[in-house]
Amino acid sequence: MSAPVFSTLGCRLNAYETEAMRELVGEAGIEGAVVVNTCAVTAEAVRKAKQEIRRLRRENPDANLIVTGCAAQTEPGTFAAMPEVTRVIGNTEKMRVETWRALKTPDLVGETERVMVDDIMSVTETAGHLIDGFGRHRAYVQIQNGCDHRCTFCIIPYGRGNSRSVPAGVVVDQIKRLVDKGFLEVVLTGVDLTSWGADLPGQPRLGDLVMRILRLVPDLARLRISSIDSIEADENLMQAIATEPRLMPHLHLSLQHGDDLILKRMKRRHLRDDAIRFCENARRLRPDIVFGADIIAGFPTETEAMLENSLKLVEECGLTFLHVFPYSRRDGTPAARMPQVKGPAIKERAARLRAAGDTALTRHLAAQAGRTHRILTESPRMGRTEQFTEVGFAADQPEGAIVTARIIGATDGRLMA
Repeated sequence: MSAPVFSTLGCRLNAYETEAMRELVGEAGIEGAVVVNTCAVTAEAVRKAKQEIRRLRRENPDANLIVTGCAAQTEPGTFAAMPEVTRVIGNTEKMRVETWRALKTPDLVGETERVMVDDIMSVTETAGHLIDGFGRHRAYVQIQNGCDHRCTFCIIPYGRGNSRSVPAGVVVDQIKRLVDKGFLEVVLTGVDLTSWGADLPGQPRLGDLVMRILRLVPDLARLRISSIDSIEADENLMQAIATEPRLMPHLHLSLQHGDDLILKRMKRRHLRDDAIRFCENARRLRPDIVFGADIIAGFPTETEAMLENSLKLVEECGLTFLHVFPYSRRDGTPAARMPQVKGPAIKERAARLRAAGDTALTRHLAAQAGRTHRILTESPRMGRTEQFTEVGFAADQPEGAIVTARIIGATDGRLMA
């Protein structure tokens, strides 16, 4: 039998969980299966999942094809109805070795057992094996899963469940093991990082965890935070930004929009001035810090004037890396019942936001010429600065090392050294 085939769609957390499933499937002794780990963040993501399933079935006509992930959790019936699909497994079930052991028998079971998806809202713990790091030179450590917020456009809480945290001691022990294995950089990841600790005794905050990691793992060269909700940044996190050089000067912010009325209709917890104030404060504490941000184009009721507020926010916050999402209507969310912006207008507005992001990135790259950076090499000819800017090298470098190099220019969206 052939080795299992895995296909991952969507976020970094999905990629993380695919690596965990790879271990579980191996432990269960499953061979020859095809596993599709789906994303549900937009309607387009669900469409791409179906497309991927059909492609993999054509390429693997005799394999057991198993669909899991957020789209499988939120729309199990949709995937169970596809003739290409053998089984549908929920986000909780996919992380249990018992699930995969039960699937080892290749014979199909009854229709009712083809779908193994429980109520994700009843889950109260994050499985310990989820925090195993992956990656070759940069390790990703999951510290949190799920989300307690209910933004009007988002279906992810129904795919991931409520927020739940990995205890600090478990996180620290895992990072120590990763450092012992030779990892130079660790990235803390999750669905809603700034909610970490709310369900733990004493309700510690993300900043407490960051400070604890840096104190108890002195040999860790670089600690990075994947994404935060800036309005929930705590005092210790800001203190770490100001005083801890091993905490990397790059934050990806969940901003979503630059207009106050749209932010209220999204049920976000911040206003545009809050975002601007946070960026100004963080930059005052750490002058070399750079920001990425998620921005949605074409949210229901968005006018041209509201879009302009998002475009201005790129400048006012000094954003460098922009992730632009054209609004995608998701049935079952409050935003789906609001007056919708027409598709062509959404596409055009997204293009304008991406152009603003390209301009911001170009400006950042140009400002690095002549500067010296410490770069973590991911391959002999590529690495990333402390600000997570991609760098190409003119000559081979030792792989998986931190090298100091002078920036000589930029091309194709990355620095050259």
